[in-house]
Amino acid sequence: MAKKTLDDVDFSGKRALVRVDFNVPLDGGKVEDDTRIVAALPSIKHILDGGGSVILMSHLGRPKGKVADEMRMAPVGARLADLLGRSVKVMDDCVGPAVSEAAEGLQPGDVMLLENLRFHAEEEANEAGFARELASLGDIYVDDAFGTSHRKHASTEGVTHHMETCVAGRLIGTELAQFGAALTDPRRPFVSILGGAKVSDKIPVIENLIGKVDTLLIGGAMAYTFSKARGNAIGGSLCEDDLLEMTQKLTADAGAAGAKLMLPVDHVVSQSLDDAAGMKTVADGAIEPGWMGVDIGPETVKLYVDEIKGAGTVVWNGPMGVFETEQFAAGTLAVARACAESGAVTIIGGGDSVSAVNSSGLADRMTHISTGGGASLKLLAGAKLAGIEALDDR
Repeated sequence: MAKKTLDDVDFSGKRALVRVDFNVPLDGGKVEDDTRIVAALPSIKHILDGGGSVILMSHLGRPKGKVADEMRMAPVGARLADLLGRSVKVMDDCVGPAVSEAAEGLQPGDVMLLENLRFHAEEEANEAGFARELASLGDIYVDDAFGTSHRKHASTEGVTHHMETCVAGRLIGTELAQFGAALTDPRRPFVSILGGAKVSDKIPVIENLIGKVDTLLIGGAMAYTFSKARGNAIGGSLCEDDLLEMTQKLTADAGAAGAKLMLPVDHVVSQSLDDAAGMKTVADGAIEPGWMGVDIGPETVKLYVDEIKGAGTVVWNGPMGVFETEQFAAGTLAVARACAESGAVTIIGGGDSVSAVNSSGLADRMTHISTGGGASLKLLAGAKLAGIEALDDR
């Protein structure tokens, strides 16, 4: 890793200002899923064990620069205290005199959680004064929020201009190591599975992966743009007509690079996205008007599962269909099972793919499940992540 990490810093007697991703679902004033909180524990414990104090900052939801009581951090602080087995001081704001005074009074071993950063519009605007105020709270900056590391916000990029020492936490180190190994030195065959709704979201990813993978498996609604570009009937399936020529180019580029680009040969179709009544399976190119593709079909499942089971490395981003509806989830769940049983290095690239794997009950059988959908897409596209680029070089 080219950036400095926790191991390059002495935290004894220091206040660590740590950007974490505690954007977790709440239900009835309690944390419904603490996965992201648990993911931050190794960094927090390392700092505390090293004699430092910790000031944690995160966003929660999309309050759009205004205070929203249902998006306060108090439930997160309560769950964190349970997990750490020590008290966590939860502040009513993330900047201001009261916050500064509390930060200055921290003793080694103390943990403080700031209020939702996005209650201030200056956070997403990366406003310099706001970033400077955040920076004044700590001695050392630690970025451990992979899910927001591609954002140029005050707490991820702006703050680094006002602190002398800025390092990566354990979670970011793990994410970069896993994706880095897959993209630069994968066990082969290297298979990438790409799904989701839009080709436009995945074009940079496909372009970057074409020269690296052995096989690309395309699913989800994005497959219908590829299918229509081949002259096939797709009925009322989602399609980005302005990208038909682009999908033809991507297909040609994959062939020229020696990468096998596989598309569905059959589809589960329905007349509604949320009603499975009358659903049926049809061959590719045979989707009638009034019908839309909602999942890959059984023949496609067999082909894709065979590719996955023979893989050495699998990187998966995006579901194969409308997996939120149980009857349309078969393709996505089959892919999840194949990944779990493949014996390959399996990296699940955030977002809906993670939800699908979690719902399948197979999460513990994957090599790595990313905590950042947008950030992982950027990495797969070969792009730099603004928050990580701003950290100190080794």
